Amino acid sequence: MLVKTFGSAVYGVEAITITIEVNVSNGQNYFIVGLPDSAVKESLQRVESAIKTNEYYMPRTKLVVNLAPADIKKTGSAFDLPIAIGVLGASEQIEEPERLSNYVIMGELSLDGSIQPIKGALPIAIQARKEGFKGLIVPKQNEREAGMVNNLDVYGVTHINEVVAFFKNENSLQPVIVNTREEFFSNQYEFEFDFTDVKGQENIKRAMEIAAAGGHNAILIGPPGAGKTMLAKRLPTILPPLSLLEALETTKIHSVAGKMPENSSLVSKRPFRSPHHTISDVALVGGGGIPQPGEISLAHNGVLFLDELPEFKRTVLEVMRQPMEERRVTISRAKVAIDFPANFMLIASMNP
Repeated sequence: MLVKTFGSAVYGVEAITITIEVNVSNGQNYFIVGLPDSAVKESLQRVESAIKTNEYYMPRTKLVVNLAPADIKKTGSAFDLPIAIGVLGASEQIEEPERLSNYVIMGELSLDGSIQPIKGALPIAIQARKEGFKGLIVPKQNEREAGMVNNLDVYGVTHINEVVAFFKNENSLQPVIVNTREEFFSNQYEFEFDFTDVKGQENIKRAMEIAAAGGHNAILIGPPGAGKTMLAKRLPTILPPLSLLEALETTKIHSVAGKMPENSSLVSKRPFRSPHHTISDVALVGGGGIPQPGEISLAHNGVLFLDELPEFKRTVLEVMRQPMEERRVTISRAKVAIDFPANFMLIASMNP
């Protein structure tokens, strides 16, 4: 029997809906096709263990899992849950498998069937709403982040049994309700460091205020212990608060990079990133085999602080030229080109 479930793959800060087709037929062996990477190929072992541990039946015949569109590379372990639910549907352990097509399902499975958090829950939720899905099923740790999207039922789950019971109408999972405005305004003005802590230093404070007001880049030159790092750390507290649109944009980047604090829903404060001077070009601007946002994108709508500027490698400083002008960075690979936003304020410090 052929059953389709739906998942999502994140590219850059956008998501693409992936159709997971599971077919159980006569024959032998399990196959997973559709350009899966190693983590996706290994999912069949996790799925089999989770299904057997929870006393469901794993088909002993030929099992083919296809991730469509088949020409896009699928990465990561978040496809475990939709594959497992597809297997249970195709082996007729879930009645009314056509209900599965109303939901996007994402989650990494443990061997005992518990569900681990994923990256990129916010872009996945935005794409699911755009394509008219009724709901989204994600791990409990990601529910508040995905719940920021309105007109979409978001369900947080902790175990595969909850998902199976939901599709069998045996339990009433409640969609999470997030008050976006309340989340946005609740901790916008709570800071660990605050500009009001700085005593004296009137000249430099005036210069920092002018830089903050105009979004100008600045370099601080002074002897060790003069207060350069202390002032830079406190700069985000005098920047204008994020607008809701900026907060969502910043949250998307942090979500894709897996830098969201657990059970949080929104980045409501301007980010402050301070990479060490041994950082590589790729770590700063983004990239890698599977392109990920770098420090300049994580500092989007906030402050990038380069402490001890002359200690940074020349190539690292050179690759920042274009992103600083264009306010975005394009990572090009043989088969894909991905844009990451990079609109940040650059603050640097050095000794004379």
